[in-house]
Parts: sequence; C-alpha cells; structure tokens
Amino acid sequence: MLKQRLFTAIILIPLIVWVLSLSSQTLAYVISIFVILGGYEWAGICGWHSNITRSIYTTAMSLVLLIFYWFWHQPTVMYILLVACLWWLVALYWVLHYQYGSVRLPKTPFIKALLGFLILPPAAIALLILHKHESYGWHWVIFLLVLIWVADSSAYFVGRRWGKIKLADRISPKKTWEGVVSALLFSSIVSLGYAVFNSMSLMRLFWFVLLCLATVIVSIVGDLFESLFKRQVGLKDSSRILPGHGGILDRIDSLTAAAPIFVIGLISLEKVF
Repeated sequence: MLKQRLFTAIILIPLIVWVLSLSSQTLAYVISIFVILGGYEWAGICGWHSNITRSIYTTAMSLVLLIFYWFWHQPTVMYILLVACLWWLVALYWVLHYQYGSVRLPKTPFIKALLGFLILPPAAIALLILHKHESYGWHWVIFLLVLIWVADSSAYFVGRRWGKIKLADRISPKKTWEGVVSALLFSSIVSLGYAVFNSMSLMRLFWFVLLCLATVIVSIVGDLFESLFKRQVGLKDSSRILPGHGGILDRIDSLTAAAPIFVIGLISLEKVF
C-alpha cells in the first residue's frame, strides 16, 4: 500500500506542478475534471449507484461550475467562499456530534447531494482566485498544496509510528492526536519558511502562520467529514481510481475544506497589512 501511495505521488506531483504553471484557463479545465470525478464519487456516497443517476449529478455540478466561470465576478465569488467557510462550521458540528454519540447527518440522497455543491465548486473557485490574483499566482497554489500534503503526510507517518490517543475513533480509527500535533508542527515550519522567503513583516508573518494553522485544522475537518459519510454508507474509499490512495475525494477531501478558508484569510490579511 505504501509503495503504491509513493508511486502514485511521484507521478502526480510533477504533473500537478506543471499544470499550475500554465494559464488560469487551462487550470480551470483541469480543476473541472477533478470536480466532475469527485462529484461522480460523491454521488456514490449519497447512495446513487447507477451510472445514469451519477452522470446526471455530475452534469448538474459541471453546469454550476460553468456558470461560476462564465459570470466570474470577484465580489460574487468571494461571497461563495464565505458561504463555504460557514458551511464547514456546520460540518464540524456534525463531526463532533457523531463522534460523541449523537448522529445528526442527513440520510436522504438528495440532501447529501446538495452538500456536494458546498464542497467541490467552492474549493475549485478558491484555487482559481488564488491562481488569478495579481498579488499571488500559481506558486501560492503550490504552497497551499504543499501545506496540506505536509500536514497529511506527517499526520499519517507519525500517527502510524507513535500514535496512541485516538482523534475520532468512531469516524476514522487510525487518526490520532499525535498525528494532529505533528501536522500542526510541520505545517508551521513550512509556513514560517515561506513567510521568511517572501520577506513578510513580523506582524504579517505572525498572522500568516496562524492562518496556515487554521487552514490545516479545517483540512482535518474536511478529511473527517468525508470519512464520516463513507462510514455512513459502509465505504472504505470513495473509489479505486488512484492506486494506494483510493478515489479522487480521498485525495482532495482536506483541500476542499482548506482552500476556501486559506484564500479568504489570505485576501483579508492583504487588506489589513
């Protein structure tokens, strides 16, 4: 399993970096593919297993994303990100209640399907805003991805080696508090190094590192939230499209939660400092 994970990562990472170095329009096409694949998997998690039903759902999600692209307006898309950020507070509420014995999850496929529109399109929009923004650009998207990858990888390896205290055993038994601490520690190092590289002032550096820590915490919520819905329907992975990693959602669940928070916070910091 570990060899498969590493092999898939070795192939995907250079490809992702190359795509990010291209135009925002090209990135929009690539992100749309990930959204469509993720939407197809989410439809399965909702309980829709026929190809026709899942195709209709992914078509609807594609149309929503196309509307956002076509009528791109900075204040409007920022409001979409704000709604997504508020949504992840609701997701945290559900995660906590499930972990401590009170199930508050929707059971009807239609309601769960609607949640997919709060998870996937806003994350795509956040990445495009970051990529197109005049003050940031593609290397900031890479930083966000690296931040999440470092957090995920450190939590995975430290949790496997030294993890003893369970984080949310009813949702994801293998996640531990030791893994969370390592994710916060290593992501702090990454964010601090990037802040120094960009010659941030001391005050901006302080708030930037805090933003990165908040982003990592929310990314963990995103991971747990997807695990929660997979557990509800008895799935281990959202699919098997990526050897050693599972499905598309299994790889981007952290990013779907982290991207809106990071972009909203980053643009807010720019206005303050």
